[in-house]
Amino acid sequence: MGRLVAVTGATGFVGPHLVSALARRGWKLRLLVRRWSPLPSLPGVEAEIVLGDLADKDALKRLVDGADTVIHAAGLIKARTPADFRTVNAEGTARLSALVPQARFVLLSSLAAREPQLSAYAESKREAERVVAGRTGPWLVIRAPAVYGPGDRETLAYFRAASRGLAPRPRLGNARLALIHVEDLAEALAAAVERPPSHSIYEIDDGREGGYGYSDMAAAAAAALGRAVRSLPIPRAAMEIVGWANGLRQALGGPPQILTGAKVREMFHPDWTVHDRRLAATIGFRARYDLNAGFRDTVLWYRRQEWL
Repeated sequence: MGRLVAVTGATGFVGPHLVSALARRGWKLRLLVRRWSPLPSLPGVEAEIVLGDLADKDALKRLVDGADTVIHAAGLIKARTPADFRTVNAEGTARLSALVPQARFVLLSSLAAREPQLSAYAESKREAERVVAGRTGPWLVIRAPAVYGPGDRETLAYFRAASRGLAPRPRLGNARLALIHVEDLAEALAAAVERPPSHSIYEIDDGREGGYGYSDMAAAAAAALGRAVRSLPIPRAAMEIVGWANGLRQALGGPPQILTGAKVREMFHPDWTVHDRRLAATIGFRARYDLNAGFRDTVLWYRRQEWL
């Protein structure tokens, strides 16, 4: 078996953890890095760097040349326009996949792809999955749930609010969601590369059957922060107003926001739990972090970085 794996998304939230997990398994690494994205410090990791992005076909050719496996972890989770999601998440996947008809292609997707009607993001991830599932060569799609952990800026607002005693949540009875610590997701991806299952679309989480309620998250945050935290239900109308304002801010030239009207629709979907546990069983994956340990690790990291 060859030992060269090409990785997109190496400078994102999941990317550095994934690169470290692959390096520990002895893979040679080639990483696609945008010219304006600094590569995080990864002690003990040696990698070949290709400068470019998913729109740069020449860079993509250099990235995948001779690679035995391609892990496509890059993608937009927030964008200025709905069309931008499709351009990057769907068309970028198609462009990369076409260059490696025979190499194993692993797509990091999202549970959101289960419900493409909810948002342009979810639709773009579903379209990317269709591209990969139509390949003639070996492929694998792994849908991740909500991912948290060291380096995550998107859920930082939740922990900052919890550190002040309030854990905001959608006002939605009996909502359940799956979660996974970023290091566990990286380990699952690396294990799937090392011991590839048959081509299919899989889901992964931290192993909690039935997922978590928002009260579980508030309790775990309270334990990690060492203070009382009250779960604060936010009505949908209030979140929609914030989403509308953020959308207007984007349209006027402001930076892309994670909380938009489309994201509100995702947040008020009642079931983001994992329905399929074939991947964990096949590759022998068992999460290192449950919610309490994962939140504790995340809070410690935030505090060391003085983010909290």
